[in-house]
Amino acid sequence: MDPVLALVYLSVLATFLYLLYAVWRVLREEEGTERMREIAGYIREGAGAYMRKQYSLIALVVVAVAAVLLLLLNARVALAYLVGASCSALTGFVGLHTAIRSNARTANVARKEGMGKALSLAFRGGSVLGMSVVGVGLLGVTLLSLLYGGTDPGRMVEAMKDVIGFSFGASTVALFARVGGGIYTKSADIGADLVGKVEKGIPEDDPRNPGVIADNVGDNVGDVAGMGADLFESYVGSLISAMALGALLYTTEERVLLPLLISSLGLLSSLVACFSVRGDPSRALTRSSLLATLLTLLLSLFACRWLLGAGWEGPFVAVVSGLLVGVVVGETSDYFTSKDRRPARRVAEAAQAGAALDILEGFSMGWFSTFVPVVSIAVAGLISYLAAGFYGVALSAVGMLSVAGVIVAADAYGPITDNAAGIAEQAGLPDRVRKITDRLDSVGNTMKSICKGFAIGSAALTAIAFFFTLTQLDQFKAYAAGAGGLDSVLSLVNAKTFAGLLIGVSVPALFTALVVLAVSGGAFRLVDEIRRQFREIPGLMRGKAKPDYARCVSMATGNALRNLLLPGILAILFPPVILLVMGPEALVGFLAGAIGSGLLLGMFQGNVGNTWDNAKKYVEEGHLGGKGSPTHAAAVTGDTVGDPMKDASGPSINIFLKLMTVSALVFSPAILPHLPLL
Repeated sequence: MDPVLALVYLSVLATFLYLLYAVWRVLREEEGTERMREIAGYIREGAGAYMRKQYSLIALVVVAVAAVLLLLLNARVALAYLVGASCSALTGFVGLHTAIRSNARTANVARKEGMGKALSLAFRGGSVLGMSVVGVGLLGVTLLSLLYGGTDPGRMVEAMKDVIGFSFGASTVALFARVGGGIYTKSADIGADLVGKVEKGIPEDDPRNPGVIADNVGDNVGDVAGMGADLFESYVGSLISAMALGALLYTTEERVLLPLLISSLGLLSSLVACFSVRGDPSRALTRSSLLATLLTLLLSLFACRWLLGAGWEGPFVAVVSGLLVGVVVGETSDYFTSKDRRPARRVAEAAQAGAALDILEGFSMGWFSTFVPVVSIAVAGLISYLAAGFYGVALSAVGMLSVAGVIVAADAYGPITDNAAGIAEQAGLPDRVRKITDRLDSVGNTMKSICKGFAIGSAALTAIAFFFTLTQLDQFKAYAAGAGGLDSVLSLVNAKTFAGLLIGVSVPALFTALVVLAVSGGAFRLVDEIRRQFREIPGLMRGKAKPDYARCVSMATGNALRNLLLPGILAILFPPVILLVMGPEALVGFLAGAIGSGLLLGMFQGNVGNTWDNAKKYVEEGHLGGKGSPTHAAAVTGDTVGDPMKDASGPSINIFLKLMTVSALVFSPAILPHLPLL
């Protein structure tokens, strides 16, 4: 057996063994008191019901798209699409069901054994999602590539045109999961906060609030299942684009195998990093991410030299650029969003003058936060291109995502600790326990900020890699040869290219509007329902009666399912329609414009929402008047404005960009032989 493939299988086997161990370690803990078990049961029931309905709806779309692929292209693409969609759904299912079984157990361990054990348990629960994302992704791409073409570059060129269907399927499920989960969680969160915290003056996660369980459920369906699907798609997309470019541009098997080798080494490094999480929560998670990055960097040096021999330097530089840009993007997000840093505190101080200045200051910090990450991604892309051409850009994305396992684990840790803090509050656990869960939750919020920056950065690199792969397709080159050459097709002086660019710039804004509108509409209906319950249920405000949690969960579910289809369908249809109506020139302009504006909007929304959130948390710690003060009310308003940006529209743009570029890749071979209508 080829040694690279042997290492891939070994790393995947080690991952699956770790998953069994992690699930066992989580499930062997007790869920705590009867009240804690009751609350955890509500969350499990709500999350399970939502995911069943969401996956049923997504399945209809997946089957319909697979039928279109079968008719327009071939059975191999359709099969790859179905496999990719199934793998994405599987990782989300496994991660979600582990997370919703970790929350009460984390609170109970905090109650009985303290912060250190609670940290380990929460991270272990999150690592099930993180490691299943990379393990299933690496195995799926490897097996499908071998099934369709082996590792011979000559056969791989044709095979990768079919394997791209795997990424298309993963993208489809990812976008619907991210959009639906985001709409659900933020509708519930905003509805619960506006009535509970603002109108009634009761604490967050108070059991009297009818929307509190829907809010807890939303943390899981949005930040666990949604983020997992997002980075699963980026992970497999970077692998497929790098392998495709390796086959298209080179004639050696080693260039095809290198992305698999780098990813397997990153997977093993992430496994090692998972066992390093202990001690101070704020340092432990950052330390594990940096450890995985450093190990992958060192192992990649030896891997490139061993596999490639002469000429190893360029690909290695590309991999390093991806690893480093991941660190830069994450640290920048941390600086601009952490409540321990100056930007978030400036926003909190501005809230002393009212909500308007809180929002304006937050907007300024949000736009500032985009500059360094966007420039670093541009520099990484340029360095990678100079080092190894288009193949280097794809390798840069592979390098950045090689440590996705530990990044996703740290992100999934956030909703687990958020739920644990909520369960501790609702179950009336002692203050010492709530201090532990609040501390863990605070670190989780910081990690979610870092991971959201990582997600949009990796999405941009993956989309750029897909974009370059599109320009290297035989059908695209054949069209370009008859249209004045590739430079003419890609030139901004070309009117069609420029028109496509302008359309592409506007599309992420349209997408954002659709998602935020869905969140605000759902929140409006939930506000009415929560007010009704406070008004009509005797003794609810005094804690003498239980609210109807299920009604709010049902309303949030219905709103999310009604609104998740349109954004996804637009992402699938825009590229082939642009290509068919306006031609390849407009398509490349369209994708370039969408990637540029989408990167900016996604980065801005993710960071500004977290900045407002942490500014509010800074006030709630007792600064600037503390809870119940006018400053706190203004900060809550800013946080509410930022909620749909940081957890719904902002993160969803990541997948929107990738789905559009991969849709262009999949449908182009069937459309390019036909003349455009304009």
